[in-house]
Amino acid sequence: MNQQTETETETNYFSKDFEWETLQQQIETNPSFKFHLLPFISSPTNQEQETGDSKAWQRFHIRHSTGKFFKERKYLLKEFPELVSCQDFPKVLEVGCGNGSSVIPILRGNKSIYVYACDCSNETLGRAKAIVDASDIVSVQQRFKAFYADFAVTGFPKWLLCHSCRGVLPQKQSECLSSDVKEKSTTDVIGSCSLGEGSCCIGGVDFVTLIFTLSAVPLKRMPTAISDCLSVLKPGGLLLFRDYGLYDMTMLRFEPHKRVGFREYMRGDGTRSYFFSLETVRDLFVGAGFVELELEYCCVNSVNRRKGKSMQRVWVHGKFQKPI
Repeated sequence: MNQQTETETETNYFSKDFEWETLQQQIETNPSFKFHLLPFISSPTNQEQETGDSKAWQRFHIRHSTGKFFKERKYLLKEFPELVSCQDFPKVLEVGCGNGSSVIPILRGNKSIYVYACDCSNETLGRAKAIVDASDIVSVQQRFKAFYADFAVTGFPKWLLCHSCRGVLPQKQSECLSSDVKEKSTTDVIGSCSLGEGSCCIGGVDFVTLIFTLSAVPLKRMPTAISDCLSVLKPGGLLLFRDYGLYDMTMLRFEPHKRVGFREYMRGDGTRSYFFSLETVRDLFVGAGFVELELEYCCVNSVNRRKGKSMQRVWVHGKFQKPI
């Protein structure tokens, strides 16, 4: 579900070029941005749009199947050094992997790490597999498994879940997905191992990465989706989060008719994006049972050299831990 077209160099992700509170004051006192701040009343049309989210992202990935749309996210290893320092063959679940722009630096940065990657598009999973296979990463085929999962709708397959969470699952997960999704999760796995519950039960992962993925999920589905992420983490495991922040430049570009919720917008291609405040992120993750370790705005002046424009980008960075 990833959709990020940033032009920054790697080092830009670690600086704070301006204060978010200053930007907030500028936006909230500017009459031209007033419609972004208004309450939103949902309509039947908005509710119907939610059913097509996965298909919209599938079409998006087909259009951008060459992989040129995404750049390798090398900054992840500096933002989340735990991915590098963790030893003893840690396991990572990359949720909404796209074409592998986050997977590649993780596999390259830690030679003992295993990455399980899911997406709601089989086309993009195939592309991710091709990109990973074409890399020069050591023993990559043994350390990367991709599988189909529309996690915001169906959750994750049962073979992935933490052992201690299996006895307290809601009904939809305890049945290991609907029959249609169960078939896809076992037969559409991209990799050499059959990942059915009986043959490859891994009993939880050490890390879950949500990198520009949660913003593509309808707000009302987010609590369940985050709870599902908690259920696949081992006790003490970390969820690493990065996504669009409130008053990011891309939010301010949306026109009034593109609003489909409060701080929630629909692009012309049918894909959606939510823009997070720190308070919203905290409420979602702590409410699901996580412990907050880090949470802050990343505020960066991004320069588009071709157009000669400076853009104020806002992202939310967070680290959350499953209680031990």
